[in-house]
Amino acid sequence: MRRERIRRTALDLSLWAAVSAPVLFNEGRSGAGGWVRPWTASWSGTGWATAAGIVLLGAAVAAGRRFPLAALGTALGLGALYSTQLITPQYSAALVVFAFLAGRRSPRARPALALFAAVTALGLVLTLAAGDELWIWFMQVAAVLLAVVMPWLLGRSVRQYADLVRAGWTLADRLEREQRAVADRERLRERSRIAGDMHDSLGHELSLIALRAAALEIDRELGEPQRAAARELRLAAAGATARLRDIVGVLRTDEEGAPTAPRDETVRAVVERARASGLSVHLAEPAATTVTGPGPDSGSGLPGAVPLPEMTDRAVHRVVQESLTNAARHAPGAEVTVRVVRRGGEVGVTVANGPAARPAQGPASGGTGLVGLHERVRLAGGTLVHGPAPDGGFSVTARLPVDGAPLRDAAASPGRAPTAARELDRARRRVRRGLRQAVLVPAAVAAVLGLLMAGFDQYTRMRTLVPRAVYDAVRVGDLQSEVTARLPGQALPGRPAGTDPEPPDADHCRYHRADLVRDAPAYRFCFTEGRLSHKTLVTDVPREEDRDASP
Repeated sequence: MRRERIRRTALDLSLWAAVSAPVLFNEGRSGAGGWVRPWTASWSGTGWATAAGIVLLGAAVAAGRRFPLAALGTALGLGALYSTQLITPQYSAALVVFAFLAGRRSPRARPALALFAAVTALGLVLTLAAGDELWIWFMQVAAVLLAVVMPWLLGRSVRQYADLVRAGWTLADRLEREQRAVADRERLRERSRIAGDMHDSLGHELSLIALRAAALEIDRELGEPQRAAARELRLAAAGATARLRDIVGVLRTDEEGAPTAPRDETVRAVVERARASGLSVHLAEPAATTVTGPGPDSGSGLPGAVPLPEMTDRAVHRVVQESLTNAARHAPGAEVTVRVVRRGGEVGVTVANGPAARPAQGPASGGTGLVGLHERVRLAGGTLVHGPAPDGGFSVTARLPVDGAPLRDAAASPGRAPTAARELDRARRRVRRGLRQAVLVPAAVAAVLGLLMAGFDQYTRMRTLVPRAVYDAVRVGDLQSEVTARLPGQALPGRPAGTDPEPPDADHCRYHRADLVRDAPAYRFCFTEGRLSHKTLVTDVPREEDRDASP
């Protein structure tokens, strides 16, 4: 949380610096003035206005996370103090940024729409009250649409996309939790099956103990104390068998029926039973070099195989049984090969089937049987791998220890983040990358267009600029053709605003820049009957000393 607060503070300070930079760079420019005239035009060009604007922008940034519309209203008010059209060099950037953040941070759209409508209506009222022309209000509406509404819509679309992604991954996380719950239930069921297997094995051994104790109890050659001890041993074995049956009965799920296959059924018997039911299955005999040591048949059912530990033996049986069941269910008509091979201190079980010869009947299962196999093999200290085969079929491979010790690569691997969490993190990175592109690419395009426009504007200004030497060289009375040959080919489109009227006796006048930055002061050249009749330096406030008398 502390790191998040530091990050937010750094972002807010960077935002404040970004929106305050145009205010500092344009200090001293008063603009046209807002509706509260005449004092706003003079006040807005002072250092106090700059300082107050920066402070208010800082307050807007600080309150922007909780009150984004208040921050946007602050930018609108500051822009209105400089120009009734709201587009100013000082606060246009702040207007666009706060409008985007308002769309990004506001959960509801109605307050923002009410603010836009209020600004538009108030602008119309103030425009009419100030006696301005109606086109000023139209320009203001256009500024609100371009600099406020469009960034707000962009921010709102970003917010909606983020909400959609968040909702989707919340659902994915919920589904994954449900799948994990199903897998956990299947693991518990498999453990109950293991408990049932252990009950069968231990019950058999306890029954033998009870039987031998009963034989000792009736042996006439033993004394009464020995027969009493045998009786107690028989009763204890019978009680232990009953308690074991009760415990296993509690562990067994309601929908799990009693086992229908013998406890000591071998792999060969499982294969023969599956073949008798119509499954095309083949038991591959292992090479002689892969089987070590003589001994009776174990659960593997292979000749010459040494007895396996109880957990490993039952796991081999369970892997073959479940794999054959899945092959019959999902790949009907396919050839199935079962291979049980012992190498060194482990035994390998592989059940592979080819592609289905005909469509499977019924919907596909959720794979809980494989989850149970994973739990069974893991508890036996082995590993299980399953997946599609290159020929279009499916294979299940288990490796199990012979001595009961867990295999080295069967140890618990480091915990990995859930799939939904990993995908969510990847999606977040993609969204952040997309947002950076959505911001940087338009900003780069706008910067390039701005440079092109600035270059074109500078080129146009230079084309209309008349050096002072050229102005001094022409004389009143010179032929129009001679004067125009010395002047640039491009003139200003008309008389600069705020200058004095043209001479009444002039046929026509043309204006050229005297300053590269401003339209006024400007040089005015007026012609009468083909000759230069007036040349004048016109300014916002006409100065008589800059005027040349006409002949």
